[in-house]
Amino acid sequence: MAIKKLIVPLLAALAMAGHSVPAQAALTEGTRAPAFTTTGALAGQTYAFDLAAELRKGPVVLYFFPRAFTQGCTLEANAFAEAMDDFRAAGAQVIGLSADDIPTLQRFSREECRDAFPVGRASPGIISDYDVAFGQGMTSRTSYVIAADGRIVHVHSDMDWREHVSQTLAAVRTLAR
Repeated sequence: MAIKKLIVPLLAALAMAGHSVPAQAALTEGTRAPAFTTTGALAGQTYAFDLAAELRKGPVVLYFFPRAFTQGCTLEANAFAEAMDDFRAAGAQVIGLSADDIPTLQRFSREECRDAFPVGRASPGIISDYDVAFGQGMTSRTSYVIAADGRIVHVHSDMDWREHVSQTLAAVRTLAR
């Protein structure tokens, strides 16, 4: 028990620093993505997100990140923002989710997501449904590509942020063919 109390904070610190710590995503390819609605921010403004409604427009890249304004999460958000033209060209939308509060997400959407895509609040129910709990009050760094029919077609779960954009973009491009 004492070891667990030491390991969880250590893993959380490594994750926020952007170091590679493999995460485990329970949802597998072919699984139907759990439906959800949430509130978040886009370009600093409050934003309502409904997965079912967004899937009617095309595929969705749903990426969970541990905590806004930490090194790895900031770099990942910057990378997604830089790639948004490529995601749009492939017909996909991107939304980031974390357990952060709305004022933090509003600021993060402006400063680090560069007004390019929304970030939403991952409620305890969403975190549980997508099996992305990591430490206390955080999510693992897990990205899902969800096809327009609601099936998960790609999962990338790794606390190292560097491959999430390239992996999800490649999966979205495969769907576009």
